[in-house]
Amino acid sequence: METVKITASEVNNLRKITGAGMMDCKQALVEAGGDTEKAIDILRKKGQKVAAKRSDRDATEGQVIAATTANGDRAVMVTLNCETDFVAKNDDFGKVAQTILNIAIEHNPADLAALKALEYESGLTIEEKITAEIGKIGEKIELSAYEAVSGAATVAYNHPGNKLAAIVAFNNAISEDSARDVAMQVAAMAPVAVTPSEIPADLIDREREIARDLAIQEGKPAEMADKIAEGRINKWFKEAALLEQQFIKDNKVSVGAYLKQIDGNLTVSSFRRIQLG
Repeated sequence: METVKITASEVNNLRKITGAGMMDCKQALVEAGGDTEKAIDILRKKGQKVAAKRSDRDATEGQVIAATTANGDRAVMVTLNCETDFVAKNDDFGKVAQTILNIAIEHNPADLAALKALEYESGLTIEEKITAEIGKIGEKIELSAYEAVSGAATVAYNHPGNKLAAIVAFNNAISEDSARDVAMQVAAMAPVAVTPSEIPADLIDREREIARDLAIQEGKPAEMADKIAEGRINKWFKEAALLEQQFIKDNKVSVGAYLKQIDGNLTVSSFRRIQLG
């Protein structure tokens, strides 16, 4: 059987379409008898095979990136994971992450599954694009998180290195600088909720039990340990609730008090924070 001659221009064309390596493109074209569409399918299937082989690997590196809509009423954050920091810092990997974020901003999907089903490029969904990238790079890649907040004003903060990001929504207008300061507070201090009343009950119970056990280990009687635990819980609320935290730009006031100085009715309506590692 005569081998189909594959030209350099055909290989380059397939590389532009798929982003796969030169030798992979050439082999796919040979296998497809020079048919570019068939070669694309072959490369996609290769990606699926690599994905299956690496499904049990840990993908703890990657990028967390966030942005707001043009009018600022919604902020979005996505996490694209990979296995190594080398790949995470690769320009192509970053471009894929940024494109996914742009799609999320434009289409406002309901959840992560809906985001994965959106079109990445002609004839290719985001999920299919990720599979293709697995075949191209040879590492497990996973779109693991998608978060969004909406409000009268929103802000997105990307920490240098793209391993940490935060998005925050406010109930009223706020200056860009002030909003950024609050987002940096969320990123740096990792609050659990906006207010103490929004902290999940099971988390409070766990902290209370830990505080009580510590008091008993310190030699306090059971009845006193309960009171000590409650005191420690109230102190913990000032660390876990965003509006109760000391403001990092002025530790003489809480975040809530800082916002009231700007506008008596101003508050944070919601936030999300993601950190890799």
